Amino acid sequence: MAGAGIALAMQGVLGNMVAGLTIIFTRPYRVGDYISIQKEEGEVLDMSLFSTVLGHPDLSRVVIPNRKIVGEILHNYGKLRQLDIEVGVAYDSDVSAALRAVEETLRANPRVLQDPGPVIGVARFAASQVAIAVRTWVNVPDCVPAGAEVSKAILEAFRARDIVIPLPQREVRLLAA
Repeated sequence: MAGAGIALAMQGVLGNMVAGLTIIFTRPYRVGDYISIQKEEGEVLDMSLFSTVLGHPDLSRVVIPNRKIVGEILHNYGKLRQLDIEVGVAYDSDVSAALRAVEETLRANPRVLQDPGPVIGVARFAASQVAIAVRTWVNVPDCVPAGAEVSKAILEAFRARDIVIPLPQREVRLLAA
């Protein structure tokens, strides 16, 4: 009975070790890369034979056994992240002016990378607004603060230019019987 218990315990250890060797030799990620695996994501802080440690923006750490990584879908962002911001403007706003304001805002923020360049454009026509997609690149550590700074700066730029961000609206009609 004790032998079966030891064999089961060793199976997990050996599985982690073999997976660790696979990761070391295939190098799907390196320390400093930002990865997403099994509903966890973060910056790779440490890699060992048995586990990988991810750091989160909230300063917590997640230790993932290597056997849980090998064979799973892994998204390696590398050292850059793409901010994905969407802002709406009223249908009667000057959309070209709004696009120029967003572009100027991105150029003014030191956290926003100029290469690769941002992608800015009309994303869709919503019920009460024209949705503008803003996709720009930042370094991994700058992702959260840059997102907040860019969003605030876009709001301020729109207010300064009288570009309206509409409130959601719904028209209700009552029919008399």
